[in-house]
Amino acid sequence: MNQKDQFSRRDFLAKSSLYPLGALAMSHTAFSNEYPLFRISLAQWTINPELKSGKVDNLDFAKVAYDHGIEAIEYVNQFFMDKAEDEAYLGEMKNRAEDLGVKSLLIMCDREGNLGDPDESKRSEAVENHKKWVTAAKFLGCHSIRVNAYSSGSWEEQVKLVIDCLSRITEFGAEHEINVLVENHGGLSSNDERIVEDMEGVGHERCGTLPDFGNFRIKEGESYDSYEGTKKMMPWAKGVSVKDQVWDADANRSALDYDRMLKIVLDAGFNGYCGIEHGGFAGLNASREKLEAVRDRLAAG
Repeated sequence: MNQKDQFSRRDFLAKSSLYPLGALAMSHTAFSNEYPLFRISLAQWTINPELKSGKVDNLDFAKVAYDHGIEAIEYVNQFFMDKAEDEAYLGEMKNRAEDLGVKSLLIMCDREGNLGDPDESKRSEAVENHKKWVTAAKFLGCHSIRVNAYSSGSWEEQVKLVIDCLSRITEFGAEHEINVLVENHGGLSSNDERIVEDMEGVGHERCGTLPDFGNFRIKEGESYDSYEGTKKMMPWAKGVSVKDQVWDADANRSALDYDRMLKIVLDAGFNGYCGIEHGGFAGLNASREKLEAVRDRLAAG
């Protein structure tokens, strides 16, 4: 650890003891003693080209967030797929984040099976595959994992199958005090009517949602309105993913109206982390500044 990191970590710990947990809006030079309307995090997928190319190592993800004035991070399991049970590696991830005062929030889990697979054995396999990510999330200090509620068949069949698998993962998550979140992520999982049925069917406080502003495209030529969809998901939301492009109900794409969308989020009583998931490595500062600007505008009334 270099001297700069040592001082920032010491400063973070000293100042955080003065205020209630979650009250800080971190920057490199100052901490606010006001409760922000929402806080800002960085989703790892934002810099996926750099991670896939090796330009950025997964272990340096917390440093990327820190260098861009972002206080919390959201991992994607694809970038440490074979490390879920490697305590030495996970320990290094955890230490690097903590040394910088960067908070680990969740792990987005892909490629571990479809929660609504019609094959019972494959659903059971998906449950088992996700368990290691629950324990990894607990180890890292996260509050949640994000899962994919993909399925096939009729609407009724998909709802039934997803509820079955999601309930089993959620029960395991609850044992480890980890939430299990469903994201609108393509297919009928991007139709909020189905996500609402999933949430009501599971009916567990540890089962929630991760609304993604830009992922309401169901298939070619079909989408769910991003503003309406986010509003429907917010009662169960334990985070949101910020993309700067949204969909209307007629499969048209347009630029995000930040003020309109973030007001929807805040009106639902949410004041947690809004995760940047657009703009790429080169646009991180601009993405953060846009969120800070809308936060200032909404705070001003």
